[in-house]
Amino acid sequence: MRDLNKVFLVGRLGGDPVRAETKSGRAVTSFSLATSRRVQSEGSEEPVQKTVWHRVVSWGKEAENSALYLRKGALVLVEGTLKSHEYVNAEGQQRQRMEVHADHVTFLTRSASRGSELVEESASA
Repeated sequence: MRDLNKVFLVGRLGGDPVRAETKSGRAVTSFSLATSRRVQSEGSEEPVQKTVWHRVVSWGKEAENSALYLRKGALVLVEGTLKSHEYVNAEGQQRQRMEVHADHVTFLTRSASRGSELVEESASA
C-alpha cells in the first residue's frame, strides 16, 4: 500500500490572511483556521465545544485569491498536505510546527465583493 498525506478541513479563518512574496516573486499567503466540534466532557451533562487551530499556507494563484477574497470569519474548505516546519525561536530553542499546505481553497461563505451569491469555488478558478 502507498503512503498518503492528504488533509481536508472545513473551518473559519481566525484572522485576515497575510500575503507575502518569495524572493523569486511567487505569492504566498498564510492564515489560521479554526475547526470546532462538540464533545461530551467528563462530569458534564452538556457537550462542550472544542476548537483546534491550524496554520494554512497557500502558494501562487491560490495565495493571491485567498489574500484578495478571504477575511476573518470566512468559512472555507481547505484541501492539502500536512508539512512540518522547523525553526529557532527568540530564545534560541529549536521548534517544530505543523502546517497545512493548501492545494485548493474553496470559499464557502458570501463574499462582499461578489454580491449576495454563495461562493463555492476554488481559489484557483
